[in-house]
Amino acid sequence: MFATLLAAATLQPEMPTGADLETAIAEVDARLFWAAFEGCDPDALAPLLGEDFRMLHDQAGIAVPSRLAFIEGMEMQCADRPESGYKNRRLLTPGSRRVQALGDWGALEEGYHQFYEWRGDQWELTGGARYMHVWQWTDGGFVLDESISVNHGAALPYPPGDSE
Repeated sequence: MFATLLAAATLQPEMPTGADLETAIAEVDARLFWAAFEGCDPDALAPLLGEDFRMLHDQAGIAVPSRLAFIEGMEMQCADRPESGYKNRRLLTPGSRRVQALGDWGALEEGYHQFYEWRGDQWELTGGARYMHVWQWTDGGFVLDESISVNHGAALPYPPGDSE
């Protein structure tokens, strides 16, 4: 009996599939970008990042080499915001997200998004990009293992066209 209870306690919940996988990825994506943009909340960001996290960027190469570097960078940026008055937001281009399971290890999320900055009395569109996120399933939740951000420039028209 004890061995059965111990085995059940150490089993990780199964990774979601199908529509449940898409919903789970949409939820962690929303939490990630809220923490990094509008919320400017490094404490909310930390549990969403895998231990080996890094970010690759078309303009900066390895833009963020580690989980710790990302969290520390966000802490500095967020500390400066009240004084500078800077605000920004990220919005997913509707219909652009694609989620693909990577076995039972995790998922690949791809999509397009736009970036906005607060300019006095309104949000102004400042650009857009394509992103690819590798999410790892661990301990019953997803953590971001790698972020690839490319095609920065003017925001793509909506609805998005085929990127191939």
